[in-house]
Amino acid sequence: MQISPQKLEGLLSELFYEWCGEYPGLVLPLAPSASARIYYRLQSENHTAVGAFNHNDKENEAFISFSKHFRSEGLPVPEIYTENLEQKVYLQEDLGFTTLYSFLLQKGEGFPDYLLNIYKKVVKQLAYFQVKGGAGIDYSKCYPRASFDKQSMLWDFNTFKYYFLKTANIPFDEQQLEEDINLFFDFLGETRTDFFLIRDFQTRNIMIKNSEPYFIDYQGGRKGALQYDLASLLFQAKANIPFELREELLEHYLSVLETLIEVDRTEFIRYYYGYIIMRSIQVLGAYGFRGLYQGKEHFISSIPFALRNIKWVLDRTDILDDLEELKRVLISAATCKSFEPFDKIKAAASLLKVTINSFSYKKTGIPEDTSGNGGGFVFDCRAIHNPGRYEPYKKLTGRDEPVINFLKQHSNMPDFLNNIYKIIDNSIEDYIDRSFSNLMINFGCTGGQHRSVYAADQVAKHIQSKYGVQVSLSHIEQEKKGWKNG
Repeated sequence: MQISPQKLEGLLSELFYEWCGEYPGLVLPLAPSASARIYYRLQSENHTAVGAFNHNDKENEAFISFSKHFRSEGLPVPEIYTENLEQKVYLQEDLGFTTLYSFLLQKGEGFPDYLLNIYKKVVKQLAYFQVKGGAGIDYSKCYPRASFDKQSMLWDFNTFKYYFLKTANIPFDEQQLEEDINLFFDFLGETRTDFFLIRDFQTRNIMIKNSEPYFIDYQGGRKGALQYDLASLLFQAKANIPFELREELLEHYLSVLETLIEVDRTEFIRYYYGYIIMRSIQVLGAYGFRGLYQGKEHFISSIPFALRNIKWVLDRTDILDDLEELKRVLISAATCKSFEPFDKIKAAASLLKVTINSFSYKKTGIPEDTSGNGGGFVFDCRAIHNPGRYEPYKKLTGRDEPVINFLKQHSNMPDFLNNIYKIIDNSIEDYIDRSFSNLMINFGCTGGQHRSVYAADQVAKHIQSKYGVQVSLSHIEQEKKGWKNG
């Protein structure tokens, strides 16, 4: 179901007025999630809320039902203020801007004590959430299934098999692998599976407010094993938590869990290893689909971290020793060299300098290449939905969060950039191998203020992160104006 930004903003503004008696002066899109849900921040003089639109009625019912139950149990989730499920919109408490993932991005080298302490709070709350929150919840609201059972795991495994193994050309005996995976699922089902399982428990879905964690995005939750969510958190691929700290956090979680239920630690950890493998299978299936099949660079770059997790757990457990084909396939994946990142040492030592510009077709025109290389790529951003057409964005640029979120949420900019990455990466790698010294990449839009600025910034970050070569970035129109927009 498609909905225009204007119609959605109108629906949310009316719902906001019905809730608090004030129309919002601020209605700005938030960064999109991996799902089709669309979020806005709405703010009036005295009130603020996050508005959500989701075309999936069953997900909306699950989220609202679960949220109200968890709040009644004193668990850290956003309050639901009001809803209009006929229009597929609702308002919830605004928990701010800071996710646990944003802490990971800022941590630099190492893993600081303050971050470890936040994780300890998270795993403590997770135990309460699973046990206390799971008691009395209406599992009939779960979507698409009431439990994370063998069928749920088979769906994840098939995605892994067809979108990761086959797409990555990792050979396997299909019949033997099917037999092994069914035996593996039988093993996982031997542990207790009557707790609330969040299903996608990772740092993007954990907000930090006043130094305390709050959980969001649990509408896909269902009945399942305790170990799965813990494995999802501690073995999130790009979080890259040092293995010794994962063990410390596991011990902390178990200490809290023992205050709630009886725990056999040896048995728990044996199944925990199994669910690390299961979660890794699910993650690699998702990365295979979103990365290898759809060609989205962010997911491809996460694959080596997920493979490292598989290798770590296979070195520490014998639970797959009798499942020879499954174990062989996972080892083949974990040792596959094709997912190793580009040699940044080689790239950094190269002669290559990449010059990136944003410009205005209307005011400046395509920039001249003064390097003597004769020019390079020119990408036209004018077919992308323009935030500059709307009053709230006219004085902003492609570096401002509202514009960034608009382009991510209401335009085809993400697909546009993914296609560009594929094109320019081939040239950059070839230029490095051939010792070329210059490459120019230009992005133009009507005014050189929104779309081209954002695209140029993102491509510069991509090149620096993936290759480490020298990048010179200029925003021609914005620098002429001193970044002041009338």
